[in-house]
Amino acid sequence: MKPPLRENHTATGEQNKTRSEDETEQSPAEAFEARKKLALSSIVYIRFEGKGTHAHVPDGIDPSIPYPVQLQSPVIKVDPESITVESLLAGMLRVLAWDPANAHAATYRTYIKAVRPGLFEELIAAGIQKAESREWVIAEEIFFAASGLEPERPEPSINLALMHEEHAKHLADSGLEEDAEKEDDLAYRYYQSLLARGDVFPPAYYHAAFFFLRKHNYDRVVSLLTSYIGMNDDEARTERARSILEKLKDLGYLDTLFKEAYDFIQMGKEEQGLERALLFVAKYPDVWNGWFLVGWANRRMGRWADGEQAFRTALEKGAEGVDVYNELSICEMELGKLDAAKLDLERALRIEPENVKIIVNLGALAYRQGRTKEAEGFFKAALEFDPEDNIAKEWLKKLDPGLNSGRTGA
Repeated sequence: MKPPLRENHTATGEQNKTRSEDETEQSPAEAFEARKKLALSSIVYIRFEGKGTHAHVPDGIDPSIPYPVQLQSPVIKVDPESITVESLLAGMLRVLAWDPANAHAATYRTYIKAVRPGLFEELIAAGIQKAESREWVIAEEIFFAASGLEPERPEPSINLALMHEEHAKHLADSGLEEDAEKEDDLAYRYYQSLLARGDVFPPAYYHAAFFFLRKHNYDRVVSLLTSYIGMNDDEARTERARSILEKLKDLGYLDTLFKEAYDFIQMGKEEQGLERALLFVAKYPDVWNGWFLVGWANRRMGRWADGEQAFRTALEKGAEGVDVYNELSICEMELGKLDAAKLDLERALRIEPENVKIIVNLGALAYRQGRTKEAEGFFKAALEFDPEDNIAKEWLKKLDPGLNSGRTGA
């Protein structure tokens, strides 16, 4: 049986299991506590008191309380002379990140702000840089530290929400739908917390609107963007919010038929979804997204010709983005129109050159056309962008069972 093509909106079952059995069996709370325990295992607490110690007390330190020191390697005994301000700052930040309710947290915050008054802004910038580099775990801990340092500031939470959302998109593009959903759940919790703040934080309304837009919760999008427009927060963002509201109205996204069609197809009830999608296109014949739903439902039911025609109509009505080309190419491949499928996948790749699902499908197409070496190159390229992509790994094992499933070579 051939390895699967990359599709849109659908999970990939057993291929999604990339975590260890121990991790999958843990509840989110248990997993967090395990990470907390590991993070704090490199911390040792010391007191700057006793004979010979007072000479080594850094300025601003209260000798009566214990201070956390970040160890670089295990030691039996900490020499006060070896303790630097940086090791103290690192220790206090780690404690504030993972144990912000620590009995001496307020003292640690006061000390950090006195020694490094601009550290909060430095942490936010560093966390954003790590998130952009897809170093998710490191970015998360940096934002935790920023939150522990300034618990009342909303910036760490909005950045955590955006980071989890971006991670979810990356996982979804790699076919890891279950893991993506977990990341989206975390993003949702941060957005909900920000929206519930007593003091309104306008960026939360703006970014949360785009989160719910991606989730096709259009009623929530309208509510959030309408509220945001009234806040006079940022002129460019306000104009974009108005534009999106107009577009949602013009494209019929606020129509109940569209929402019902999408939800039915998403839940695997394609016949009911197709019925409503057809009613929608009868009502909005010139709106491309309705035709996309018609094509999506037909493709999922294996009605390749009907799916192809619907996706072509969507393109004629102004559809854009990689999804429509990808879905169309799947129908074309199943109909034996391999050259046409190649052209559409190449169009998609020009729009998003690093889209793993498109690269994998180009590899699958090359394989079907007998271009094995070219196919292998596509699958290895996909793994360069995402080393954990299971479908690319599966294809490489099919091409050469002796290949290391996790590496692409030097």
